[in-house]
Amino acid sequence: MNLIVVLRALLRTRNVTQAGRQVGLSPSATSHALGRLRSLLDDPLLVRSGRQLVLTPRALALGDPVTQALEALESALVPQSKLEPLVLERSFRVETTDHVQFVLLRALDALLRKESPRVNVYLQSLQPQTFTRLREGAIDLAVSVYDEVDPDLDREALFEDRLVAVVRRGHPALRKRMTLARFAGFDHLLVAPNGSPSGLVDRLLAEHGLRRRVARTSSTFLDIAFLVAETDYVVSLPETVARPLLDRLRLVTLAMPLPLPAFTHSMIWHRRHTSDAAHAWFRGQIAKAVGRVKRGGREKRRRHKNDKRDAAAM
Repeated sequence: MNLIVVLRALLRTRNVTQAGRQVGLSPSATSHALGRLRSLLDDPLLVRSGRQLVLTPRALALGDPVTQALEALESALVPQSKLEPLVLERSFRVETTDHVQFVLLRALDALLRKESPRVNVYLQSLQPQTFTRLREGAIDLAVSVYDEVDPDLDREALFEDRLVAVVRRGHPALRKRMTLARFAGFDHLLVAPNGSPSGLVDRLLAEHGLRRRVARTSSTFLDIAFLVAETDYVVSLPETVARPLLDRLRLVTLAMPLPLPAFTHSMIWHRRHTSDAAHAWFRGQIAKAVGRVKRGGREKRRRHKNDKRDAAAM
């Protein structure tokens, strides 16, 4: 590469001393580089004609290709210009769950429509071999709950969630204090993408020597939410899914007799994208959307508390 840089200077100036100045070499070092080029290319390149040096036909033929190659390389290595989201045109493929889509899509869409209307986001369900798909570039990001990720992937925590028990308004479960045995005695719904009628709640109940009947399973949260609104089933939903549906579907949460652990959703991506300006900006938009959802959730909980206090005072 050093020789090609010297060659370009020699082709431009047709003078060893001037070419050396352009590339920061002494005349003797430039002459030595010219000698190596002549040997490698098997051509004198520059020959004396009176007091000047003139280019051989081979050197003339090399002029444009050498210049174009070096300009392309210099362009590729130049520092990235400042990202302008308003004119950014790029598509991002994100693999995630219907839970995350329901929680984040509206907030993320509102941000992107305002700040970067030319950016496309293609959400898709989680697939097998997510880590491999990130490495191969089939997807740009994945968002879910991850205990561990491979060392060539980066991760950023987005939000913490926990399960809450949800029933329709007027459900028999609301008539008296809920105990663990009474909770287990109701017919339950379960979101189970793999179709298994057993989950975290069942494992925790088993620790207390109890079992519940899972009467129906579904692969999506929204189907289950509408079903529980019309029946006497009980369903355990992530709080971030349940919260915006309480008023819309006339649902209420039960005081859970079973302490359920929290879980954290994170976004993961391959490390080669960590310093990419557009990718980093998009990750920031997702984090910003999460912040909006959290603020909205806090405001809704505050309104519910006020409503209960006002009702008690009447």
